[in-house]
Amino acid sequence: MKPSPVPYLVRRDADGVAVTIQWDEAGHAGRYAARDLRLACPCAACREEMTQRPILEPAAVPGDVRVLEVRLVGGYALHFAFSDGHTTGIYPWDYLLGLCPCERCRAARSA
Repeated sequence: MKPSPVPYLVRRDADGVAVTIQWDEAGHAGRYAARDLRLACPCAACREEMTQRPILEPAAVPGDVRVLEVRLVGGYALHFAFSDGHTTGIYPWDYLLGLCPCERCRAARSA
């Protein structure tokens, strides 16, 4: 079994518009927009528990939502506090890497 990735660096933009996750020392990094992270929240209020089907209505998330805080959860995930008051999601490393918006990861997902 392949070990879970652990980011090399996590940095929130000063204005909270995005979070950059650098996945390795070689520079593989993705800049995750705050709204994209909010819409991808894996918590039970945002995803159907059994199927993981999104139940969050995108129109319910403000276009200008920001990440106010980023916290480490154990050694396996991140927790984000959003400006719309949402604070219940835990984003495991594998999940975040699967969402990586870098060009290389987007190309691999579409292949």
